[in-house]
Amino acid sequence: MIPKPNPPRPVIVGVAPGQPPRVVEQAADFALRFGTELVCAFVDQARLPLSEGADGSVTSASIDPDLADDAGEVFDARLALELEHILKDSGVSWRTLVLAGEVSAALGRLAERIDASMIVVGTHEHSVGGSIQEFFNRSVATHLAHRQTRPVVVIPARTPGSESPLPRRDA
Repeated sequence: MIPKPNPPRPVIVGVAPGQPPRVVEQAADFALRFGTELVCAFVDQARLPLSEGADGSVTSASIDPDLADDAGEVFDARLALELEHILKDSGVSWRTLVLAGEVSAALGRLAERIDASMIVVGTHEHSVGGSIQEFFNRSVATHLAHRQTRPVVVIPARTPGSESPLPRRDA
């Protein structure tokens, strides 16, 4: 008896305002090559996850008890528009999700829930006066690499001639 092939497992890409487009482009390339969906996940660190759906969706609450709203569960419209611009000609099926909590933990939980094939993240921009040790202490990629059983692909933030970053929320 010939075993049935396993269904394609999605590729997750962590997205954030100000991120270079090449991170999403590279993640889309992986998803296209694997013949699977791309899940663009933004993690709102000002919210706590309350429950998680089978599709990766998250119900969350504000860390600040005085802010009782569901705004954190709505994907930022400007970021979604930029993703649409980046992915429009990619040929890949994609969707967005808003997660909550600490970034590497949220991406890891999502990867487990949807059985992702990999997690793609970008590196941080180097800050003036920031040391290499500080960079690695706060790196989402480093935290994921220590906690994950699946591949974590890290896309450098800058390369010579790289495009402008995704728009920041405060812009």
